[in-house]
Amino acid sequence: MKTWKTVSIVGVGLLGGSIGLALRRAKLAERVIGVGRDLGRLRRARQLGAVSEVTDELEQGVREANLVVVCTPVGSIVDHVRRVAGACPARALITDVGSTKSTITAALSQKQLGGVTFVGSHPLAGSEKAGCENASHHLFEGRVVIVTPTPSTPESAIRKTVEFWRQLGAEVRRMSPREHDRSLAMTSHLPHLVASALAASTSPELLSLVATGWADTTRIASGDVRLWEQILVQNRGQILKSLDKFEKVLNSLRESLELEKYRKLKSILTKGKQHRDTVGS
Repeated sequence: MKTWKTVSIVGVGLLGGSIGLALRRAKLAERVIGVGRDLGRLRRARQLGAVSEVTDELEQGVREANLVVVCTPVGSIVDHVRRVAGACPARALITDVGSTKSTITAALSQKQLGGVTFVGSHPLAGSEKAGCENASHHLFEGRVVIVTPTPSTPESAIRKTVEFWRQLGAEVRRMSPREHDRSLAMTSHLPHLVASALAASTSPELLSLVATGWADTTRIASGDVRLWEQILVQNRGQILKSLDKFEKVLNSLRESLELEKYRKLKSILTKGKQHRDTVGS
């Protein structure tokens, strides 16, 4: 049974392509329109089955949409949502997949969008790989998606957004934009900084000696630099607080080695293992 008549996806990369594949596989939408700047990539997304139609004209691509999902880098989400709101039907629902939320939601109030409703979303299902070629119809199955309404967001729109992600197999959690950014600073944004710092501090002549430990720890450093720069700048304040906490633990590790406080060293290693084991694979 089709839930949506027309869904438009702005930016058909890894996440946008996976949304399209999931919608079409489950037959949840009559039409799935891919919107982007590169017609070649859009046609490839159509060949892969992620979308049924494509266009490089944003206003044309959303003018009949019941649901629009903006899957562009965080630095351009506000602009894209505003353009979508000016072109889509008045009763349409707009959501996104951005990794930061406070800056985005503050700029997209109900009043500013002329009655069209925006509900922020963030699926915790990304990858260091990009492009529709790496998309998967089951990317969101069993994964957490955070929905970040504001006090002015209509409950009906929140329910529709939650149901949309659940239809794709996700576990949905509701947070304020601020709570989201504070939490993701520690669980997503700081890990990227740490992985990048480790990779950047390793001398080139040693790279032929790295094994699985280094590779596993630095895997996410391979993510799109332009995208991650935007995320880190937008969530700068919360990330700096997370860095403060991380630096305290790092300094404790240094002190335990310098002063031969090996019980303290073991305590930190044990705590790290316990937290990692709790998460599982």
